[in-house]
Amino acid sequence: MKTIVIGANGTIGALVVERLKGAGHEVIPVGSSSGAHRVNMEDPASVDALFRAVGRFDALAVAAGHVTFKPFAELREADWAYSLGSKLMGQVRLATAAIPFLHDGGSITLISGVTAREPIKGGVAAAAVSRAIEGFAMAAAPELPRGIRINVISPTVLDESMEAYASFFPGHESVPGARVANSYLKAIAGGFTGQALVP
Repeated sequence: MKTIVIGANGTIGALVVERLKGAGHEVIPVGSSSGAHRVNMEDPASVDALFRAVGRFDALAVAAGHVTFKPFAELREADWAYSLGSKLMGQVRLATAAIPFLHDGGSITLISGVTAREPIKGGVAAAAVSRAIEGFAMAAAPELPRGIRINVISPTVLDESMEAYASFFPGHESVPGARVANSYLKAIAGGFTGQALVP
């Protein structure tokens, strides 16, 4: 399978690339600032240029997008615009633009996060965005053409990232990054759609 991985240079993205290659996928790694292929998911022209450069493919896996972590009272209009524009609309844009380039029966896999189901301090924007992503996939799934499927991976903090993010997730159990990467493979190779997978 020819699979595009957006955010291939990040912690999760790099693990997804490794797992998919191990499963025999032809992986097209895409970064925001480095790599043979680059994309700014907030720019429609950049997204369109990426898919035109790659051509037809079988699966899109997204492990990218940013949100602002601040207490609710400190969130400003710019913080919401940044969070919604990057992680939510960036992924909606990628999913929408990918459809004409996906082979029949192809798949789209997006990323949300643990804040969709477990609130954390300073995570209001992240929770709103993650829930919106999962709602988008659930509602879009039955409307996608040609047997194309869409799913979401909703990971908690990774073992590999726990040291950096422990203060945001007190008492949370981290998971191995390999488990998250395997969930991407499951979503891409499985027959289900409109689901949010919790690794």
